[in-house]
Amino acid sequence: MTRPVIGIIGGSGLYQIDGLTDVRWRKVASPFGETSDEFCFGSLDGQPVVFLPRHGRGHTLPPSAINFRANIDALKRCGVTDIVSLSAVGSLREDLAPGDFVVIDQFIDRTFAREKSFFGAGCVAHVSVAHPVCGRVGDALAATGPSVDVPIKRGGTYLVMEGPQFSTLAESELYRSWGCAVIGMTNMPEAKLAREAEICYATVAMVTDYDCWHPGHEAVTVEMILSVLNANAANARALVRAVVPHLAAHSGACRQGCRHALEHALITAPAQRDPAMLARLDAVAGRVLRFGGAAA
Repeated sequence: MTRPVIGIIGGSGLYQIDGLTDVRWRKVASPFGETSDEFCFGSLDGQPVVFLPRHGRGHTLPPSAINFRANIDALKRCGVTDIVSLSAVGSLREDLAPGDFVVIDQFIDRTFAREKSFFGAGCVAHVSVAHPVCGRVGDALAATGPSVDVPIKRGGTYLVMEGPQFSTLAESELYRSWGCAVIGMTNMPEAKLAREAEICYATVAMVTDYDCWHPGHEAVTVEMILSVLNANAANARALVRAVVPHLAAHSGACRQGCRHALEHALITAPAQRDPAMLARLDAVAGRVLRFGGAAA
């Protein structure tokens, strides 16, 4: 089995990982364009780790300008097998307070201005994202939280909005009526693309505010978020450092099938596939394309 390589995608306020040794930043090229930043390569107690600040160091990219395809494709090219994604969010539930972390298990994708698939004309694929979060990675995160005194909760739906504006009150109340737990702007199409790339993926949603629905709190502002981000970032770094050894100890197949998501997903007949498209898919879909990738 391939040795695990842990990928960490840092959200707002998280631009570095503590404890990394042999650190080197370098650009990773992708046929899907420019990544958010250079990638940080290092080791945690001998375990290879690749870190990417999603918005770029210094937070230069708004959510809609992030090239999610390039980011995930490049992580795949780096040999990443497991992704821990960290994301600042607003809470849509009373019991999820600023400072809480949530290992979510579902998404509702309300984004509309982003490229959402590696596949398209010339090579069509339909990948299941019924269960978009890898249960094994989520379990490891939830189990690790208490050991580093991180207030972490398990389960809930993350509503991903386009942004960059925050919600209207009507939108916030609508999403609460749908049973959503948190709201943010960045984990879609990231999770869908990780599934297409056959990478195990889980999200830690870091609550910074109550969005605008809560009658006891003012409408969300950047100042309000920044006041919580520093504490959340410190907890996130501690969580990452503690969870990496658990993920590194895994061997064998993913019980959820994340690493074989493309097995029966390609529908375009092999003879009709566009060679130029296939060349771009060499990392993401190389495993199935090398063996002919029979149409579903």
